[in-house]
Amino acid sequence: MKYDGFDRVDLMENNEYGYCSLVKATKQVLDKMEVENKTLAKITSKEREEKRLWNPVALREAVINAIVHNDYTSEVPPKFEFFDDRIEITSFGSLPQGMTESEFFEGYSVPRNKELMRTFRDLDLVEHLGSGVPRILRSYGKECFKFTENFLRMTFPATEQVTPQVEELIKILDKEENRQEIQEKLNLADREHFRLNYLKPALEQGFIEMTIPDKPNSSLQKYRLSILGKQLKESMTNRKFDNNK
Repeated sequence: MKYDGFDRVDLMENNEYGYCSLVKATKQVLDKMEVENKTLAKITSKEREEKRLWNPVALREAVINAIVHNDYTSEVPPKFEFFDDRIEITSFGSLPQGMTESEFFEGYSVPRNKELMRTFRDLDLVEHLGSGVPRILRSYGKECFKFTENFLRMTFPATEQVTPQVEELIKILDKEENRQEIQEKLNLADREHFRLNYLKPALEQGFIEMTIPDKPNSSLQKYRLSILGKQLKESMTNRKFDNNK
């Protein structure tokens, strides 16, 4: 599913990948991901920089992980959703019984569908058990995973669409702070410039959130990183580490 905007209100596209083998459906989803994962070019004084909206290795692993480990007993298929600022991949069935989140992130694997895993491995769609999650964590933080009683959702922000101003705000925000505190950290004197170029877009894109959302103009209002914001901050840290290697 592809939406126009940041929520599930305006549906632009709805593609069904059922009525065929899971192998064929997987390849169709991967092809769709490749189309949506556009390459953005940035011309600098020294060179032309090209980057993808999302890390292709992590995205591929997330798709395959969702399909291979989905609980099909309730006939609920995995769901792949595109928004202006992110991709969400949701599979039915949370952690396998007895597995902890810590074990999940450390790469332990308990295949929910053993025959399907074997088939995917024979077709070289997966390399070996437990390799997918570490590959995802190499580019995105643990915050991209959300576990509920019945579902596992992975959310990947389109970090390359974020302005330098928003990135700068996210870098310095590490706790709940009010407007004045954030503005001082950024060394910005113009309140309206801060609101229009830093605060407003960060709120609209869901990277920060209000502590008192029902009263946006409250004198007690503070701001903090959302789950998406924490993911982006982790991604920026990983990107900086990779560039320094």
